[in-house]
Amino acid sequence: MTIPIASAQARLGALMRRLDLYRLDVRLKPDGLLVTNPFGDGCCDDSPEPGDTVTCRPRPDDGGRLWFVHSWGEWISEADRVVDAAVCIASRLGAV
Repeated sequence: MTIPIASAQARLGALMRRLDLYRLDVRLKPDGLLVTNPFGDGCCDDSPEPGDTVTCRPRPDDGGRLWFVHSWGEWISEADRVVDAAVCIASRLGAV
């Protein structure tokens, strides 16, 4: 199932605005929403702060509805549940 890229990008844009509340650095890129915590400690020299690139894509086992997805493939929440997704991402990155 394919979706218009604009629909996924619009939902990522809504998520970006919500993540601003957590003082995270967010940047919408062609491959997803890059989210980093400038106040957290990363794992290594290559990743000095915690971060994730979140994407938005159809979930096959949920009738093809759009979901937010962590960079490692874990489903976050339905794309219509922006607040839930923001809480999950912020807590994963150690945001205040």
